[in-house]
Formats: sequence, structure tokens, C-alpha cells
Amino acid sequence: MQEIDQVTRKRTNIVQLLQKDGPTKICAPMVRYSKLQFRTLVRKYGCDIAYTPMIVSDSFVQSEECRKVEFITNENDKPLIVQFAANNPDDFASATEMVFPYCDGVGLNCGCPQRWAMAKGYGAKLLRNPEQLVDYIRFTRSRLQDPDFSISTKIRLHADPHKTVEMCRRLENVGVSFISVHGRTTKERHQPVHYDQIKLIKDAVSVPVVANGDVKSLTDVYKVYEETGNLYPVTLRAVCII
Repeated sequence: MQEIDQVTRKRTNIVQLLQKDGPTKICAPMVRYSKLQFRTLVRKYGCDIAYTPMIVSDSFVQSEECRKVEFITNENDKPLIVQFAANNPDDFASATEMVFPYCDGVGLNCGCPQRWAMAKGYGAKLLRNPEQLVDYIRFTRSRLQDPDFSISTKIRLHADPHKTVEMCRRLENVGVSFISVHGRTTKERHQPVHYDQIKLIKDAVSVPVVANGDVKSLTDVYKVYEETGNLYPVTLRAVCII
């Protein structure tokens, strides 16, 4: 983990940031691109929150070389969320403990539909077992109880919208800080994003919900913000730029 030994971080409460008036602009994790230099650039153009690329948690925990390559940050790299892929709760919790002093939160990737990820039990494969997914959040929250540190997850939609809502309610009950929703099912790639289903989730839970998918401009940000129900805010939601 290069450069981070010198970091003195005053933590940003991500949930409070997501609850501010108006949409929050988030730069979603992108493989190979979302490194420190890229995050530094997007922050200059009004990005409110940035993610690291997805990091495989077991490699991160076991390999110092992996940590040196995959996680580089500095004192200006904030607010920052580290996204992990994991196929068991212990790896996710252990990786989270390692980055805890140097970021503002972690995210569990449950949205990646790529074959290699699914084959290893990562990404969207976790959506097939909601009970296990809930355990990831519960277990990690039990080991890191700082209320200002966010533990979130990114999901895709079930074919049955009610199953998605029920899963999100269970995640909320075990302490998830917020939920990012890519508005497609695992089988969908370029089909239109189901913003109506993201709104359904938003109306069913009290934690912030981040809308993800096909947001390519600032105009899209405000369009999605309106389509996902900003006119009826209990907790104001956020829009994710990809």
C-alpha cells in the first residue's frame, strides 16, 4: 500500500454526504482506470465521491505485493471508497480492516456479471444467496463499528423486483450504510436501465440508494435524479456517474 503510511485522514461521513440536497456525483469503480491519478483528475471536475477499482479481497489480504500495486492513495484522495470483490465474509472483513485507516468506506461488489468473477463466487454470484450476502455486511460491521465508516454494497436487480426489495431491506437491517443499484439484471447488458425499480428500492428502505447505469453527462445526472423520485425524499438519494 504505497504512499498511505503518511496519510493523516479526517474521515468524511459518506451517508451525510449522500443526504445533502441535490444529487451526489460519484465516479464509479472502473477496472484499470480508477487509480489515484484518475481519481485526482475527476475530483478537479466536481466529483463528490470516488471509488478505487475493484480489488480481490483474498489476494489483498494475503499478498503485500498486491497491496502495493492495488491501493495507492494520499491525503487529498477523499472522500474515497475502496471496492472489494469477495467470496467469503472473513476476506471482506479482513481487507476492510486493512484499509480502514486510509479511506472513508468500503463497498462489496455484488454487481459484476463477468464470467470469471461469477465462476470464482464474486460479483453478481452473491445475489443468488441473499442470506450469505447479508452475512458479509453483518460480519464486517461487527468488526468495525465506527459509525462514520461506510460499509456499502453494489447490486444488480433480480428478475422479480420484490426479491430485490426484500434483499435490500435485509441489508439495511444488518447495518449497510447505503446501496448502489445498477438498474439491470445479471443477464442484461445494454438494455435500458430500470430506473423505476431503483425508485421502488428507494421507497422501501431508509438508507441512501445510489442509481447506477447509463449516466454519461451532467444532464443525465439530473434526469436520473428526477426519475428515481427526488420529489418525495425521505432520504435524498445520489446518482452515480459511470
